[in-house]
Amino acid sequence: MKLNKHIAILFITGIGICTPSCSKFLDRVPPSSLKEELVANKKGVNALLVGAYGALDGQDFTDGDMTNLSGGAGYAVSPDNWIYGSVCGGDAHKGSDHFDSPPTLDLARFSAGATNSFLNDKWRVDYEGVTRCNSVLKLLPKVTDMTEAEKTEVAAEARFLRGHYYSDLKKMFNMVPWIDETTTDMKTPNDKDIWPQIEADFKFAMDNLALTQTAVGRPNKWAAASYLAKTYMFEHKYADAKPLFDQITTQGVTSRGDRYALRDRFEDNFDAATENTSESVFAIQFDANDNSGTSANANQGQMLNYPYNGPFSCCGFFQPTQDLVNSYVTDPQGLPFLDSYNTHNVNTETVDPRLDWTVGRQGIPYLDWGVHPGDTWIREASTAGHYSPKKNIYWQATQDKYYDPRGWAPGNAINYNLIRYADVLLLAAECEAQLQNFDAAEAYVNIVRERAAQPASAVYRYKNNNAPMDGFSNVPAANYKVGVYPAGSFAAKGQNYALKAIYFERKLELAMEGHRFFDLVRWGIADQALNAFFAFEGALTLDIQGASFVKGTNEYFAIPQRQIDLSTNGSTRTLKQNNGYH
Repeated sequence: MKLNKHIAILFITGIGICTPSCSKFLDRVPPSSLKEELVANKKGVNALLVGAYGALDGQDFTDGDMTNLSGGAGYAVSPDNWIYGSVCGGDAHKGSDHFDSPPTLDLARFSAGATNSFLNDKWRVDYEGVTRCNSVLKLLPKVTDMTEAEKTEVAAEARFLRGHYYSDLKKMFNMVPWIDETTTDMKTPNDKDIWPQIEADFKFAMDNLALTQTAVGRPNKWAAASYLAKTYMFEHKYADAKPLFDQITTQGVTSRGDRYALRDRFEDNFDAATENTSESVFAIQFDANDNSGTSANANQGQMLNYPYNGPFSCCGFFQPTQDLVNSYVTDPQGLPFLDSYNTHNVNTETVDPRLDWTVGRQGIPYLDWGVHPGDTWIREASTAGHYSPKKNIYWQATQDKYYDPRGWAPGNAINYNLIRYADVLLLAAECEAQLQNFDAAEAYVNIVRERAAQPASAVYRYKNNNAPMDGFSNVPAANYKVGVYPAGSFAAKGQNYALKAIYFERKLELAMEGHRFFDLVRWGIADQALNAFFAFEGALTLDIQGASFVKGTNEYFAIPQRQIDLSTNGSTRTLKQNNGYH
């Protein structure tokens, strides 16, 4: 991450962080060596703030061995939540071979319990981010060489980041303890809903952040407003979210001052050469060859997710599902089959071009790396299907600039958009449909679909016998067809249809970006959708055969047993386990 370089000072007080098994990065900077008087100044507090940004990717940038801030695997805490949001949401298989990374397979099958090591890593890394934010907020009142306006800006950034870390924890584990800069007893119970505190952090950030920022990667007022609106959507507070969406979509600008707008080219959201654009609301900044001495800033959480046996060194994880691929088939009007998509043939019918920017499939150009050869690039098709991930792949022509060769797996400089404008538009559509403003909801969805229909969003074949070095032709790589919903169709068909169309559009637009599982839970349909997915996909691949989702339990992951054990106060454990876990 660009904001993650040369961070020398860490405050390490938190929940479940300093334990006998503290990771190496904690041992290098023991808390006893930190002198508050040395950092209680403008330079010191800003260094701590940069450290709070530095936890966004969850990676330990001082080691070159793909470890996270908890000492575990780097990919276990990838900030795009490719495991928890996409694999657990049915976008993707774990990938690789059946026996590679058992904790991921257990999560994908919803058989992971409280001792799953990845859940403990995720908990600890998010709380490390919280801890760094709290350190900034605790120190600020003692700083004397800053104006009140400067202090307010720093506080707003710290609270924005804290809101992000807590949002991640809330989506993952539901009932988690709220630890802030005033907390003295870190063994705080998880007996209260923390959405109100998250709201308060984003509200403060929205009211106090600048409209523009001089440093790339810092949030502005509208990024905070978008996060607050999304928070309301998770709480089903549609009347509170609507005025925010109205403001964001009519007045919102990026931190650079550009009006929010979708790019003509869908793929621009996943290309390091076209990042931080009008579509980027808030992104984690990744960097390749950044002089840090390691590749940890180069999207380390995704380093396993490249085609196996292809032009990349590793590793065949994160393979798109057949269910996802079939979702992109379109009808004669260019609309998706909302209910019957799995009865259609993606190879013989028209498809949405977002398919071929999201999924590597046989016979279609894989960026400029050549035509995807199919199972030649698949490690074990019987357990993971026939497709490769694509949104996280860098272009061969720019690898000298955006590829990081250090480490045993590829790294790249492709930013991860925690929120992009298409996400905001589809949340706004959902909000309007819930309030029965169907024409407004339809208009938002059609903005997203109109971009997908642009010629610039299609994938084209190579010139001259499919030789990638000769560039692309003007011949589409598949039979693409995308249409918009006819005017008045949401109103005519009612709320259930409108919401179904919006939910499906989020599946198409945001696939493989870590949103799907959390969306399904938010909509209250995770059990229906995922058990139907297991029945269909389980007949095709071995990895999820027999898997099931238990309503009332699997909407949230188990509280890590290690954290419950550490929370013991006398003979009482202050952390309580989620329903259905032991």
